[in-house]
Amino acid sequence: MPRNNKAHIASSADRTYITTARTRDSSSRILRFLAVCILLLSCWPLFWKTIWVHVPLQMSTYKRELNLGSIFIDRVPTFPDSLPIMRSVLLTALAFCATAFGQLSLDDYISRQLPISKAGILANIGPLGSKSHGAKAGIVIASPSTHDPDYVYTWTRDASLVFKALTEQYIRGDDTSPALRTLLDQFVQSQTELQKVSNPSGTITTGGLGEPKFNIDMSPYTGAWGRPQRDGPPLRATAIIMYGNWLLDQQNTTYVKQKLWPVIKLDLDYTAQTWNNTGFDLWEEVSSSSYFTTAVQARALVEGAIFAERIGETAVVANYKTQAANALCFAQSYWNPNGRYITANTGGGRSGKDANPGIASNHNFDPSLGCDAVTLQPCSDKALANLKAYVDAFRSIYPINNGIPSSQAVATGRYPEDVYYGGQPWYLTTLGVAEQLYNALITWKKQGFVEITSISLPFFQQIVPSAAVGKYESTTSTYTTLTNAVKTYADGFINVVQKYTPSNGALAEQYHRNNGAQLSAKDLTWSYAAFVTAIAARNGFEPHTWGAADVQLPSVCSTGPGSGPGVPVTFNVQANTVWGESIYLTGSIDALRTWSPSNAIALSSANYPTWTVTVNIPPNTLFEYKFIRKNGDSVTWESDPNRSRTSPASGGLTINDGWR
Repeated sequence: MPRNNKAHIASSADRTYITTARTRDSSSRILRFLAVCILLLSCWPLFWKTIWVHVPLQMSTYKRELNLGSIFIDRVPTFPDSLPIMRSVLLTALAFCATAFGQLSLDDYISRQLPISKAGILANIGPLGSKSHGAKAGIVIASPSTHDPDYVYTWTRDASLVFKALTEQYIRGDDTSPALRTLLDQFVQSQTELQKVSNPSGTITTGGLGEPKFNIDMSPYTGAWGRPQRDGPPLRATAIIMYGNWLLDQQNTTYVKQKLWPVIKLDLDYTAQTWNNTGFDLWEEVSSSSYFTTAVQARALVEGAIFAERIGETAVVANYKTQAANALCFAQSYWNPNGRYITANTGGGRSGKDANPGIASNHNFDPSLGCDAVTLQPCSDKALANLKAYVDAFRSIYPINNGIPSSQAVATGRYPEDVYYGGQPWYLTTLGVAEQLYNALITWKKQGFVEITSISLPFFQQIVPSAAVGKYESTTSTYTTLTNAVKTYADGFINVVQKYTPSNGALAEQYHRNNGAQLSAKDLTWSYAAFVTAIAARNGFEPHTWGAADVQLPSVCSTGPGSGPGVPVTFNVQANTVWGESIYLTGSIDALRTWSPSNAIALSSANYPTWTVTVNIPPNTLFEYKFIRKNGDSVTWESDPNRSRTSPASGGLTINDGWR
């Protein structure tokens, strides 16, 4: 989209945050000039060596090839020819020298980067953001990048996570400006309208809420894409519920019921109905069940039920609670007990090590839950074990991580098998690791102890070799040693981001695995938001509870929806699978997704090699069914004939099968 400079008018909040950073820079301009002069003098030997060793100017008649980084010269340069090369080398040497002498401390870097990141978010929100030309009010553009890649779209997932972060800032008092309050209201209004836009995924009542992205004028994007993506509706519900609870505290009940609840209810109804349907993951590449999606669905349904009760909308509460428990129960099946990490997706054919679970852990952070592993709280043994497996997967594949000890932070990406833009580190994933560790520290401080289990022990021993299984109260020296080590480790990931952030503070989507240079989409809104939330966690921010402490998991995981009449039928199938392969169920009736492999019901592998799922089926109903295997886009059906059973009139039914 061509940029129209006249239309790029920064909002007052946008200008305020940009001005804050610029004022601080301007006030020290003279000092910086003097510092540069000193650097030039102190680094003169480096310049001299660089010029005469790497840019020889002697005249010669023979040809030689001179390699200066990406500059290849097929002859010895004459003096006039060498000036551009000299200038390039001088600038490179100066940059090296300035980095060595002028790097900010971590606290100074954070103080400088935080307002830049906030301004970066606001610049990408319509209609007044300085880089959001053409975006409707309350619409978040993913990035102002118009090519290589074109990210001038609005994703429901990204926008909801961004507005969750902005709402937290408003509620905790970091920014109570009228401008931000206006943006929150504009976001609600924009989503009210966006839900009604018919799109390739359907209409408001036929699946359209699962559409992942739209044009920034709120028209549908009709090109080919990975759809549906089922994390958007629950993430949007969570962001708006957070704002709604604050409004209720201010006695704005009528506004909440009239403006917010209709949007929230549509998203929660969709989530309750489709939480166990497959869809594309948050990276938009794998169509299967995904831990991130399941986890955010569970949270939205839990807090949605509580919110509905608070405003008197009690008719939906029972179903939301039932499906929340079912989703949370299913979330337990992603744990890989042998590898000691959360398998990010049930399909895809990859190792399963992914930033996906860590991002979910941060999204669902609730200090009142302690180190609960069921909700994958950041300090839980499974979350810490998963963090170790995930981070370690990148230690040897990125050259910029070479030589860094295993006890120190490194650059991380989405998943180790990534090939998008060559498979690079991402700012938001590296920041996400730091945020999880800061969140863990918050809970340990709140509960007054650190507990190490056999599952989390390897994580702790990586940074404190003497760590042992046990419970360590805050009054002990071991507690201090452990928490200090975790804090240092967490700060290390912020240091990585600092190292590869340009001097203007701009955060792209990715940075290069070889040299840290930025690439892919520039000024990524999610990158800026990830910095803001990571630093909030570093500063000890405790979010409000979302109510999972009261959730009782069923003894057997069931698949929804659970609001209609039916009897529970449990399907067990013995099936050995290869890495990345999962078992699904489909059949002849609506409850079994009418022979649809793309919407087939995922079975839990918690009791592998027995795969299990419970489905509510209408009583006294004859139905046919088959199990299928999925591995990425590959689908393998059982052999014929179709299996068939009749559901009982009441009670339940358990079916035990073997793959054929």
